[in-house]
Amino acid sequence: MAYAPKRSAAMANAACDAMVDLLNSGLLKIYAVGSGVPASVADAITDQPLLAELTLNATAFGNAGASNPGEAIAGAITGDTTANNTGTASFFRISTSGGVASFQGLCGTSGSDLNLNSTAIQAGAAVDVTSLTITEGLG
Repeated sequence: MAYAPKRSAAMANAACDAMVDLLNSGLLKIYAVGSGVPASVADAITDQPLLAELTLNATAFGNAGASNPGEAIAGAITGDTTANNTGTASFFRISTSGGVASFQGLCGTSGSDLNLNSTAIQAGAAVDVTSLTITEGLG
């Protein structure tokens, strides 16, 4: 028997708010693709070069649903003034302030989970985030 659970906008907002609250003061790490984007946040990072590390604010995200149900948008994120390595930003992970990898998504310059000023990152150069969105969908 197939299942197709759905949730209300209020439930999606509550779930998203609970998730992003765990990311306050967390660490955002941006990676180049290496052998590929890990299938899940639980999979180990192997040969994917770490390009940049940015710390999220103590209150990293606004309340979900301000724009879309189940969607939380990060507040301003202080850029990394000295990128670790050179490469093309492909994906990112966010760890809690306690270091637990908790969220993973894709990078781009628009229309991605994490949007950067440029995906072409140079070692020692600045890396700036233009937007970061986390979604807990209705479906």
